[in-house]
Amino acid sequence: MVLAGILIIPLLASGFALLPLGRRFAPPITLLASAVVLGLATAIAAEVARTGKAAASGEWLTCDGLGALVLLLVAFVSFTAALFSWGYIAESVKRGRRKSIQPYYALYNLFVLSMLSVPLLANVALMWIAVELTTLLSAFLVGFEDTPEALEAAWKYVILTTLGAVLALLGFLILYWGSRVAGLEPFTWVGLVAAAPRMPPALLWPAFLFILVGFGTKVGLVPMHTWLPDAHSQAPASICALLSGVETTTVLYVILRLFPVVGVAPGLDARPWFIGFGLLSVAVATLLFIHVRDFKRMFAFSTVEHMGIILVAAGLGGADAHLGAAYQMVAHSVGKSFCFFAAGVTVLGVGSQDIGAVRGLVRSSPLAALALLAGSFAIAGAPPFAVFVSEFMIFKAGLASGQYLVVALLAVLVVIAFCAVMLHVNRMVFGVAEREIRPAALPYSCKATLALAAIPLVVIGIYVPTPLYDLLKAAASAMGG
Repeated sequence: MVLAGILIIPLLASGFALLPLGRRFAPPITLLASAVVLGLATAIAAEVARTGKAAASGEWLTCDGLGALVLLLVAFVSFTAALFSWGYIAESVKRGRRKSIQPYYALYNLFVLSMLSVPLLANVALMWIAVELTTLLSAFLVGFEDTPEALEAAWKYVILTTLGAVLALLGFLILYWGSRVAGLEPFTWVGLVAAAPRMPPALLWPAFLFILVGFGTKVGLVPMHTWLPDAHSQAPASICALLSGVETTTVLYVILRLFPVVGVAPGLDARPWFIGFGLLSVAVATLLFIHVRDFKRMFAFSTVEHMGIILVAAGLGGADAHLGAAYQMVAHSVGKSFCFFAAGVTVLGVGSQDIGAVRGLVRSSPLAALALLAGSFAIAGAPPFAVFVSEFMIFKAGLASGQYLVVALLAVLVVIAFCAVMLHVNRMVFGVAEREIRPAALPYSCKATLALAAIPLVVIGIYVPTPLYDLLKAAASAMGG
């Protein structure tokens, strides 16, 4: 019943936002709904971490360690994004970018509902539908500001990810064919792992490749990543936090679910594909960091990098590498959402997201400067933040398994990416401004969001609570580690 409640609550909040009362009460209702969902998701995650077993609600909904981790991340980021939206979207309406907030909150809640559905749905076919709903619902939010650039980014986002969805659908159809040949009745992830040894490799292998490439488009893996920086540069900051922080992670969850399926099939090895796509994504993102001119696009390229690192960790194999991948997922979601909140307050304060136009931020807007510095250090992998810890775990696991070349390449790329990101941020924060900037006042909800989101950003790199660590181990075990 708890699992069903998680899906019902945002649906009710979306419907309320469209009522006449929603003109005034949509922001607090959305925030309240997000808070309740976060509480329920925390309870489920705690149960799974304690028992090590999946929570289930009938035959339709289930949640194991990996699903509970993704569910918790979606719930947390959607709560902070709802709080940030309260003042940020009101300010957008005040500045004439939109006339009404009701469509935003109705779509916001439905978008969150679609992401929550992915790790909860037991049936793999229904999960594909949920993934595609995340695209359709978020596309309207990407183009929320209704500028030509925003509409172009939304259109590009829909076209490219829909093409990927078609490939993924073909992969799932082949996978279903293979499951029927193997005698599998319920089309679930648990059933697929059990049936994989009996599936014909001629069906399982192309299914894996179609899904990897198809959903890799939505995750932002190179070379299918081109929509991602455009969408993130044009969407409202609160939506960027969801798109980058948890939507990509949610779809990556589906790809990671394939790893144990292929892993138990005789004669098949998914690890080279995971490592290859992962290293390529990290390498291209690193090069793009050097020449980026928009700081929201810079954070988008960081998403490409982080998705690649997680894929490499999964490809390295073993319990330690998979634990590092799970930790990296947490670090990415918490850190990247914080970065886009910081980007949002910077845009509100100085009126530009051009790196070259922002100088001396520490003098004109100390709060935005501190937030940008903290977020950038966190996602670039500086100690003591969680990304540094997760990358260290991945490097250690790779060296222990003897994959020295992969670890060396990844380490070099991570160092270059760190230097490139901090070079840009250093100029924005400490550079000399050509003209004095009088920053606009920031909404209280945006300030509160930064304070709230900073807590896990700082804490989990220094101390991992026992329940969270148990959940990370359960998630690593679900990956096959």
